[in-house]
Amino acid sequence: MKLKNLTLTLLCVTTLALNLEARDQVRIVGSSTVYPFSSAVAEELGASRKYKTPVVESTGSGGGMKLFCKGNGLNTPDITNASRRMKISEFKLCQRNGVNHITEAMIGYDGITFAQSNKNKPFSITKKQILLAVAAEVPNKEGTKLIENPYKRWSDIDPSLPKREIIIYGPPTSSGTRDAFEDMIMKAQTKKMEVYKNAGYKKYHKIRADGVYVPSGENDNLIVQKLDKNKNAFGIFGYSFLEENEDKVAASLIDGVEVNPKNISSGKYPLSRSLFFYIKNDHLKKIPALSEYIKLFMSEKMIGDDSELSDIGLISLAKEQRVAMQKAVREKKELSVTDFEK
Repeated sequence: MKLKNLTLTLLCVTTLALNLEARDQVRIVGSSTVYPFSSAVAEELGASRKYKTPVVESTGSGGGMKLFCKGNGLNTPDITNASRRMKISEFKLCQRNGVNHITEAMIGYDGITFAQSNKNKPFSITKKQILLAVAAEVPNKEGTKLIENPYKRWSDIDPSLPKREIIIYGPPTSSGTRDAFEDMIMKAQTKKMEVYKNAGYKKYHKIRADGVYVPSGENDNLIVQKLDKNKNAFGIFGYSFLEENEDKVAASLIDGVEVNPKNISSGKYPLSRSLFFYIKNDHLKKIPALSEYIKLFMSEKMIGDDSELSDIGLISLAKEQRVAMQKAVREKKELSVTDFEK
């Protein structure tokens, strides 16, 4: 009887081990901005009928990195999407947990939009004015010290702006869009301002927490819905969501520049950024569909000029850069610490 129970236990353990080491469906996490592009590729792969449609979760870039870097087991994601480059701290977390073989794939460009209901008059704003609207601390009128942000209306910041309540629906701290916004608006602007340096800040990125800036989750479509209901509000999200919802929302000019594919790809638009996904190479041999998904995603059909993904808002890389990236992914070029020093 004991031998029979032992055999049964060993059989259960073996079955569990096999289940952990075999998975026929690609698992992807990460950026809400990259989510529509990743999902479109997943659906295309699933339509082939040879492979199951990959599971794509919108967890935010930061949240995706944490899940991706947990380890190499098949209970962890194969790919994480990101609307900004992986951080050195995330790379080191991966290394500590045995995720030592990672390939970076840049797929194209995106622009962070500062949008409102299209029922409003066109809005034009500067990066500095956005900083003064969202920062927890701002310079006093004399510019000699920092004070708690007192601005409640846009006209409080600049009389040329509308006498309109400041309310901004934006991404949470787990979002790559939030990281990029802080880098391009807050850190970039305060770096030029002596008052922040004098207060001891090297990289200021504190966003006010008095209800003016409202973290609105990883689903950018929810922000669009809120803008449709609240004409006073602005929302921060990727260009692809603007394109999909032009019947509801309109983007502001930033420093006098319109957000469009040409201005984003050239870098003329002040809030342009690159989009990525990261591959866990140790999973390639264990999940046959993974290589096919990557191959499809990096194909001209998906990321080339006039591609399927460009139809839903992805801004293509320049041809030379795209070919180089496709080659690097095809050859499984691995990230190293020195890549973060460039």
